[in-house]
Amino acid sequence: MRRWLALLVAATTSLVLIALLVPMALLIRAVAENGAMSRATAAAESVAVAVGTPDLELTVQQVARPVTVFLPDGRTVGAAAPRSDAVRLAATGRSVTAATAGGREVLVSGQSPEGTAVIRVFVPDAELTRGVREAWAALLVLGLALVVLGIVLADRLALAVTRPVDGLARVSHRLAGGDLTARAEPGGPPEVRSVALALNHLAGRIDELLAAERESVADLSHRLRTPLTGLRLDAESLRDPEEAARVQARVDALERAVSAVITEARRRTTGRGSCDAAAVVRERVRFWSVLAEDQGREVALSLPSGPLPVAVGAEDLAACVDALLGNVFAHTPEGAAMSVRLAPGPSGALLAVEDTGPGFDPALLERGNSGGGSTGLGLDIARRTAESSGGRLTVSSPPGGGACVEVLLTTA
Repeated sequence: MRRWLALLVAATTSLVLIALLVPMALLIRAVAENGAMSRATAAAESVAVAVGTPDLELTVQQVARPVTVFLPDGRTVGAAAPRSDAVRLAATGRSVTAATAGGREVLVSGQSPEGTAVIRVFVPDAELTRGVREAWAALLVLGLALVVLGIVLADRLALAVTRPVDGLARVSHRLAGGDLTARAEPGGPPEVRSVALALNHLAGRIDELLAAERESVADLSHRLRTPLTGLRLDAESLRDPEEAARVQARVDALERAVSAVITEARRRTTGRGSCDAAAVVRERVRFWSVLAEDQGREVALSLPSGPLPVAVGAEDLAACVDALLGNVFAHTPEGAAMSVRLAPGPSGALLAVEDTGPGFDPALLERGNSGGGSTGLGLDIARRTAESSGGRLTVSSPPGGGACVEVLLTTA
């Protein structure tokens, strides 16, 4: 925008200056020519007064320019010059100005006892244009200086407009990235200040709506868990053990689904955070290692030597790791080894969980269908965690068997 405004002002200023300076330059040249011709005419008239007197030659010599006097008897006094048609026309008693080689000639008639004499004063081109080039150069420098000044002023004016607009753009990007505390600083023209105030109002309204949604999620959690607790107690009171176990399993599945929905809703309302992925993965693997030891599973852990910040909140990443490790325990036989590897990736951090179980068919990995008889919410939670940070989830079956889940997380 600054560049376009500068170009617009430069073009407009140039047109105005051309319309002003070109006539002024032509006027300067005309004034210079008229001045030279006036001085030549005055010199010719001063000589015309001395025509017919003995002081004619002395008067001609005192004139500081080429002067020729054509006498009626055919003689000439002063500088040699041809008797042109203009001279013959001036001999009739007229004053004539004519162009000649190298300049102009001013012809004035003067009366003597012998007849009409013609006084010729030659004005060279150099005298006709004396000072014109210098004046034109001064006008050119003045025009360029005015154009540059106009561009500088336009750039300052454009900066006063574009700087608040750039600030609005930065604030909007921060809001889009989940930073709901971002606010614009009103400034610039009244229209830009109005936009900044409207953006701040919009950000405040979004914050209010998200707060209301968080309250609704908390209320939903309370309302759903109360009947689930009742269902669990009813299942435990059944006399038939098989029926009680079947109902209990359905209640557990329903509770996991409800917990996943509530967790996902909370994750959307709290926005995207950041954490040290190495610390979170280390802590969650330590938690699951107790169960792995009871089941005789070998757990291999590979972590970077230093912190590895990622654009995911600690709670979300912990839920992702729990979901992946929980799938390993739920869908592989006891004693199956597993490995957890966290390493810097090409654009963030790469979390890989592998096991030596029966594996799965990647074509079946869709929401609600993991291919293993479960709800599939574990991998869905991991996928959403990866996508919330700008990454992705990849599942594969290694050549040696088992399963491998890779979660790519972007850096904070």
